[in-house]
Amino acid sequence: MTISDAQLIEATIDFVKTELKNAEGGHDWFHIERVYKNSLLIAKHENVNVTVVSLAALLHDIADPKFHNGDEALGARIASTFLLKHNVDSEIIEHVTQIIDNMSFKNSFDLNTSFTSKEMEVVQDADRLDAIGAIGIARCFNYGGFKNRALHNPDIKPNLNMTKADYKNSEAPTINHFYEKLLLLKDQMNTKTGQRIALERHKYMEGFLKQFFAEWNGEK
Repeated sequence: MTISDAQLIEATIDFVKTELKNAEGGHDWFHIERVYKNSLLIAKHENVNVTVVSLAALLHDIADPKFHNGDEALGARIASTFLLKHNVDSEIIEHVTQIIDNMSFKNSFDLNTSFTSKEMEVVQDADRLDAIGAIGIARCFNYGGFKNRALHNPDIKPNLNMTKADYKNSEAPTINHFYEKLLLLKDQMNTKTGQRIALERHKYMEGFLKQFFAEWNGEK
C-alpha cells in the first residue's frame, strides 16, 4: 500500500522519536525537530524536493557514529530499511541515504567526497545552524559533559590543522571545539538563508567567548 507524503513524514517522525528516546541531549529528537524546521524554512527559498529534504532532515542522525562505535554506515542502513518498509521510491531512498552519508562536518575533511545536491545543501545548512548560536553553545557543553571533558585548559591549544581522524578521535577541552569547528561553520553555509542566519549566530558565539575568557582570566 502506498501512503501519502504527509503520512510518510508522520510515520518517520514517530519512528525517529522512538529510536532516539534515550539519546544524548544534543543529539535527541529535539535536535532533529530543530533541523527539520530549519530545513523547511531554508527550502522555501530553494528549488528542491521537499520530501527528500524532510526525510533526510528527520533521519540524518538516526544513528550518529559517535554513539555507535564509529560506524559511519549504520545510519543510512537504518534509514534505508525504514523507507523500504514504507514502499518509498528507490530514487528517493538513494538520495536520502546519500545525504545521510555525506552531510556531516567530518566529511569536509575527506577531499574524495563527491556527492552533493541542493537537497543536501539545505539539510546540511540546517544541521550546521543547530551547531552554532545559543543552542550550539548549549549542545557543545552538553556533549562535553557527556564525555567528561574539561571546559577549558589553556595548556591545550586548538588543533587548526585537523585531519578527519584527528577530529573523530579528539578528546580536547570543550572550548577548543569552537575554534576547531563551530566558528568555521559561518563560512561553510551553502544557501543565502543559511548564511544570513549563521552570521547572527556566529556573532552571538563571539560575544560568548569574549565573556567566557574575561571571566576565566578574572577580568570581570
